[in-house]
Amino acid sequence: MALSELYTKYNRVWIPDPEEVWQSAEILKDYKPGDDVLELQLENGTEMRYPVETGNVQLPHLRNPDILVGENDLTALSYLHEPAVLHNLRVRFVESKIIYTYCGIILVAVNPYKQLPIYGDAVIHAYSGQNMGDLDPHIFAVAEEAYKQMARNNRNQSIIVSGESGAGKTVSARYAMRYFAVVSKSSSKTRVEDKVLASNPITEAIGNAKTTRNDNSSRFGKYTEISFDQRHQIIGANMRTYLLEKSRVVFQSENERNYHIFYQLCACADQPDFKHLRLLSADQFQYTCLGGATEIDGVDDRADMAETRRTFTLLGLKEDFLSDVFKVLAAILHLGNVTIKTTSGEKSAVSTSDVHLAVFCELVCVDVDSVCRWLCHRRLVLLAETVVKPVPMERAVNARDALAKHIYAHLFDCVIHRINTALKVPGKQHSFIGVLDIYGFETFDVNSFEQFCINYANEKLQHQFNLHVFKLEQEEYMKEDIPWTLIDFYDNQPVIDLIEAKMGILDLLDEECLFPQGTDLNWLQKLYNFLGSNPLFSKPRLSNQAFVIQHFADQVEYQCKGFLEKNRDTLYEELVDIMKASKFSLLADFFREESQTAVRGVRVKAATPAVKPANKQLRTTVGNKFRSSLYLLMETLNATTPHYVRCIKPNEDKQPFEYDSKRVVQQLRACGVLETVHISAQSYPSRWTYIEFYSRYSILMTQAEVVLNDKKQTCKSVLQRLIPDSDQYKFGRTKIFFRAGQVAYLEKLRLDRLRAACVTIQSHVRGWSQRRRFLRLRNAACILQQYIRGQRRIRQTVTAAALKQGWASVVIQKHCRGYLVRRVYKLVLVATVKIQAYIRGWLARKRHKKLVEEQKALVLQKYARAWLVRRRFQTMRRLVLNVQLSYRVQQLRKKLEEQGKENRGLMERLTGLANAHSQGLDKLQALEAELSKSANNRMSLEKQEKRNKEAANQMITQLQTQKAALEAEKKTMEAKMAESAQQMRDNFSELQKRLQEDLEKEERRRKIAENNLENQKEDSGREVEVLQLENRQLREEKLRLQMQLEEEKHQIAELQEQITQLTKHIKVLPELRKDIHNLQSQKTEQERRVREQTHQAKVKMNVIIKQLLGDRSSEDILSAASDDAEEDGNLLLAFDGLQKATRVMETQLRDQREGFESQVEVLSFKMEHLQKENEQLQNLFQEKSDVNESIRQEVARLTAENMVIPELKQQVGELLRQKQDLETQQQEETSQMMGRIEEVSTRLQNDLQEESSRCRQFEQQLEEVQRRLEEQQEQQEQLLKQQQAEQEAKSRLRQETSRLTADNMGLEEQLDMKDRLIKKLQDQIRSLNAPDKANQKATPAVPREYLGMLEYRREDEPKIIQNLILDLRPRGVVVNMFPGLAAHLLFMCVRHADYLNDGAKLKSLMHGIITGLKKVIMEHQEDFEALSFWLSNTCHLLNCLKQYSGEEEFMKHNTPRQNKNCLTNFDLSEHRQIFSDLAIRIYHKFIAAMETMVTPLIVPAMLEHESLQGISSMKPSGLRKRSNSVYEEAAEACSMASILQLLSGFHGSMLQHGMDSELVKQAVRQLFYLLGATCLNTILLRKDMCSCRKGMQIRCNISYLEEWLKEKDLQGSSAMETLRPLSQAAWLLQVNKTSDEDAREIRDSCPELSPVQIVKILNSYTPIDDFEKRVASSFVRKVQALLQEREGSSQLMVDTQYRFQVTFPFCASAQALELLQVPSSLRLSFLTRI
Repeated sequence: MALSELYTKYNRVWIPDPEEVWQSAEILKDYKPGDDVLELQLENGTEMRYPVETGNVQLPHLRNPDILVGENDLTALSYLHEPAVLHNLRVRFVESKIIYTYCGIILVAVNPYKQLPIYGDAVIHAYSGQNMGDLDPHIFAVAEEAYKQMARNNRNQSIIVSGESGAGKTVSARYAMRYFAVVSKSSSKTRVEDKVLASNPITEAIGNAKTTRNDNSSRFGKYTEISFDQRHQIIGANMRTYLLEKSRVVFQSENERNYHIFYQLCACADQPDFKHLRLLSADQFQYTCLGGATEIDGVDDRADMAETRRTFTLLGLKEDFLSDVFKVLAAILHLGNVTIKTTSGEKSAVSTSDVHLAVFCELVCVDVDSVCRWLCHRRLVLLAETVVKPVPMERAVNARDALAKHIYAHLFDCVIHRINTALKVPGKQHSFIGVLDIYGFETFDVNSFEQFCINYANEKLQHQFNLHVFKLEQEEYMKEDIPWTLIDFYDNQPVIDLIEAKMGILDLLDEECLFPQGTDLNWLQKLYNFLGSNPLFSKPRLSNQAFVIQHFADQVEYQCKGFLEKNRDTLYEELVDIMKASKFSLLADFFREESQTAVRGVRVKAATPAVKPANKQLRTTVGNKFRSSLYLLMETLNATTPHYVRCIKPNEDKQPFEYDSKRVVQQLRACGVLETVHISAQSYPSRWTYIEFYSRYSILMTQAEVVLNDKKQTCKSVLQRLIPDSDQYKFGRTKIFFRAGQVAYLEKLRLDRLRAACVTIQSHVRGWSQRRRFLRLRNAACILQQYIRGQRRIRQTVTAAALKQGWASVVIQKHCRGYLVRRVYKLVLVATVKIQAYIRGWLARKRHKKLVEEQKALVLQKYARAWLVRRRFQTMRRLVLNVQLSYRVQQLRKKLEEQGKENRGLMERLTGLANAHSQGLDKLQALEAELSKSANNRMSLEKQEKRNKEAANQMITQLQTQKAALEAEKKTMEAKMAESAQQMRDNFSELQKRLQEDLEKEERRRKIAENNLENQKEDSGREVEVLQLENRQLREEKLRLQMQLEEEKHQIAELQEQITQLTKHIKVLPELRKDIHNLQSQKTEQERRVREQTHQAKVKMNVIIKQLLGDRSSEDILSAASDDAEEDGNLLLAFDGLQKATRVMETQLRDQREGFESQVEVLSFKMEHLQKENEQLQNLFQEKSDVNESIRQEVARLTAENMVIPELKQQVGELLRQKQDLETQQQEETSQMMGRIEEVSTRLQNDLQEESSRCRQFEQQLEEVQRRLEEQQEQQEQLLKQQQAEQEAKSRLRQETSRLTADNMGLEEQLDMKDRLIKKLQDQIRSLNAPDKANQKATPAVPREYLGMLEYRREDEPKIIQNLILDLRPRGVVVNMFPGLAAHLLFMCVRHADYLNDGAKLKSLMHGIITGLKKVIMEHQEDFEALSFWLSNTCHLLNCLKQYSGEEEFMKHNTPRQNKNCLTNFDLSEHRQIFSDLAIRIYHKFIAAMETMVTPLIVPAMLEHESLQGISSMKPSGLRKRSNSVYEEAAEACSMASILQLLSGFHGSMLQHGMDSELVKQAVRQLFYLLGATCLNTILLRKDMCSCRKGMQIRCNISYLEEWLKEKDLQGSSAMETLRPLSQAAWLLQVNKTSDEDAREIRDSCPELSPVQIVKILNSYTPIDDFEKRVASSFVRKVQALLQEREGSSQLMVDTQYRFQVTFPFCASAQALELLQVPSSLRLSFLTRI
């Protein structure tokens, strides 16, 4: 369609206006080609005739439909031209209070001159991770796009911020850097991001100043590179500066200020830290009062100085450096106050008594005389001599100002260098994002060298921008497979060549600066001569001291005055030497570094051949430096992906949200926005996806086109039918590209179709309404006619006779009806009486039957309770006997150990006596012979003595020889014995391994190996016995020989004494023989008893096995058991053998046990009414048992103190037999009990009497024991008074008693384990022989009573933690059968440690549990299932610690058995607090995991998905896809069903893991808060979400959530309260927004929304169709006025990271610990139930 065809009636156009630039007008008459005028009507009602040139038709710009106004992207407008851009910005800025707008790849930021609540951390987090274009335009969106492209593409990025002074460049750059600092928060302690942000106040203090346009204008360009590591976290930054305005140090225009740092310094002059600087107020210094304005409204220079000093400290700059900086700044101020006077003619002088000069020299440590001289003189170096020449006052002042400018410039560079050093962190830079804050295009009344450099830099940036725009456009067209056509646009390369090319402006300027006598006019004349023919360069008509350049933005006239001086930037060499010689090191380094780095930098090829300068100070000019730095900047930008931010200054008066169209359009032309619009308009600016087009324009489709399944083909067919010219659109792969105006044409067609449909609907509705009204009127008329005709007929027919007959009929009817009613009443009365009688009889019989049943139940209860009391007494008596037996076993065990020690001592003593006896006999015989010989012949004694001595010597020699041989033989035998024992152990271990690997396959080999092992063991045992016997004989022989040797050495005189001693021994020998005989008989008797006991046990074992196995398979097991018993002498090994043989039978044993338990349950079902009385008696007896337990402990302690333990040692065997008898008796009683249950109804009374008598006897026994205890206590008190010194020994005895008690418990547990093993073996063997014993009666299993704790060893703690915490998976069958299983098992282990009173063991276990939980949470911190499982178990464990703590407040709901299981020795309240903190930590990670899963679904499902079919709530904007970092694959559509399904999954998992219902409600409430907060934030940040239809969709989705809460019974979770802000926002989108009543209703109905949020929603309200209207600004102001009194948060966004305070309610567990079993799948076989 031709564009001229759109100029029809009612369409609107833009016409130029001198005040508003462009003015809107409506077409009154269709335009036809050839017309010379266009009839228009202005908005104020004025009609005009707009002339149109006939030869060259130039029609006014068409205005976009209102539906397209206010778009986020200017290039999405259908008509792309200057008035459309200007109007769209006005609507967004003034009416919607939106300051950011996209224009292609540019972000246009309009300065609001007001603080807006759109820069908080919540807004940063909202934009983080979002694609560019998903939310409203924002500086954070540009920063996120740069950050995302850097992370995804590993390519460096740049953000170019430009604009006029006062447009907000510095603030925009600061917000961009703040975004990077928040999003890429590093984990290191250096906090580099804080340092990067802290550098801004310093650079603003030393580089910003107040100008007429801006109170905080940056007077230098800055490029900040923010460095990132591989994890994309900030590791440092670097700052490069460009073209500092040094002239501002010495000169300011009217109403302007010097740099902020000077005024901050003067404001703090009275502080002690600045006294030595001798500062004055700002209006007393020449350099700070030239502009006349020393203060800024609303700015506190004193507070800014404190902030500047704080940031210096934060950056790590030392206080000494800061003091030096202040000294330099103060010196500059004092230098400006140095007075230079004219003395005579061309001479000038400075007084040496000048106060400011003295202070200056003192601060910079230079000589006063030297400074006075060389400020007013200059040294000229000639060929033959050096001449000192005085200079006039003007040049002396220039020299002083030049010195001040150089010092400040060096100080500025030094501070920037120090900042870069502080921001440099060790580490390799992986990538960077550069933020360029540079001056925009400038044009003033007087433009000089600074404006020339600024505009030159903007020309370079604009050229780079144009190339980048074309590159992106080309990529977009190639991606969509659309042919690329060259677009004509303005190229500013000729202007750049004019400035920097060979013989260009800069070259000619540098060349003129080389001449000492060069002037500005000479240089200007060269420009006229060389560049006069260039069309971009011209000479002004009315001036000979200026030149004009046609820049891309505007034509600028530059005054040539001062160009050479500013380009040279010279300083006298004499002053430089004085500064170099300064003792102030910082200042001296400035000028030394200048001489060293004068030629440093990047060399750019010169436009003309360089001329060697005559002065070394002129080698590098300012223009050359600036060109080099600009070259570096462009090189950096070309190597990065640029992002553009153009800042716009809306008015000159700095009024908030005031829009000056003239000023805005100038800046739009200057910053390249309109050029971007022009480029876009030349191609296909409007780009819609096929889905958006189909959704928007389906109303224009025919029925045949709608039924097509392929939407893409449908769109093509519709467009080809509606727009025949195919050049007006192009079909891409995913989008449709439209030329300018085509979308507006489609909107016109759509509006015409809707208008026609509305007319049709209105006609039908009005016709239906009129027909309905007509029918009502006709019916009313008919009724009236009927009544009138009836009345007329009555008058005609009614007479007196007729009236009498009528009355008579009425009387007859009355009596007849009365009779009928009375008869019916009588019938009903009779029936009612009968029914009542029957009902009352039935109720009486029912009541009587109930009383009879209750009486019988009472009788049954009486007998049952009596029987239960009796049974409980018997059970308690057995328990008391078991306790006494356990104590006696403990005492007898100790006595056995002591008896064993005594037996070993007696054996040793017996051996010694036997040796002594044998030796005594030998000596006695020898002495008798010698005595007889001595009596016969006394003389022969001497000879015998000599012979004895000789024989003794010979015997000694022989014995020594024999001893050496025996020792050698002994060593040989010991070696053989060790080898034999080692061989035996090796063979045993090898055989044992083989047996474990394959028991069934190698049965015969195992038996042979065991026989061989037994034979070897017997042989080795015999060898050991022989060796031991031989060794014993050798030792005895050795002792005998040694004794004989010693005796023979004595003198003859001692022989008589030995005879006397031997005589005494002879008398004692009969007694010793008797003792030996008694000991041997006792030993023989003990061995006989042991053999008998062993034999009896073996016989019993064989009998049991034969009974269970029969005759077929018992022989092998009996032989194996007997072999094991014979091998080691221990019956337990036989049981182990049985265990190996019957391991496969455990499954059948479990089935048997379950069958027995079911039988017991059937029998115990009859006793349900008796259990309550049983529990009461159990509590009573438990109290008595506790008293008895305390009595037993006291008796044990007193008995130990009174040395009763040794007497009890003799009763070990008897007590063991008694224990076996008691166990046998207990089993028999248990078997008898099952038979007695059937006879309980007949024998209850007798048993109750017997039980009562026994109870009385037991009470008498208890009283007797108590009496004895009191007596013993009295004796103990006397003993304590008499034996105070023995307290320490008694305490040790108590400790030993507790230890022995624990050992006794261990023995009892082992005995229980063996008993269970025997029962398992019996049941398993019975199950094997089940066919043979089918007719036999099964013996019921004896139930065991457990204590509700798990025994473990200290070394098994790592296994417990590994199996129960680290390796446990939440999806296991076992853990889901019983929620909280892991927690209960861990607590049972804790109970065991508490029961043993082992503090170290308990502390180690608790530490292991806490460490394991922390580790498993860290490993699965994103796994929802694991976090839910461990949150539930941690809460269960915390509840167990409370429930069994023994505290009354937690024991209220416990059963008596649970109260018995309470902890007794340790207070775990501190550990409860640790577990509570750990639970809170797990809860937060649990919530974070759920939020991570649900967050991506919230916006697509709650806001974008069309839950109400047929009501489209989205307006396709035609927006180009903003993000270059997002993939093109279409994401799966999300709906409310997706969120509800995910929520149901969360809820199901929490219930499956047994999480407390209150905790589930808190988690659901937190999730609903996230849903509401995320949706509300998105509405506030997305203008396209603010529509009436979108409000309907949101309220529908909220209703779905409410129904889900009702379905899950979670109404009490307060979750819907968290959705109130969202619900009120949806209501606000739907309500009328026109009248004052509407404003008051909004105020009253939206209490959960803050005033900022309400105003934001009203301003962002966007109509979907032309039939809706925007919210008027006046209405928004009314609402604001009504909301002023409301106190609310000033923050726009809702904090999605907010967490409600979590509480863990105490819920007592009904699980009985004693009934809890450890599943085999948990691999916890090393844990033992006690």
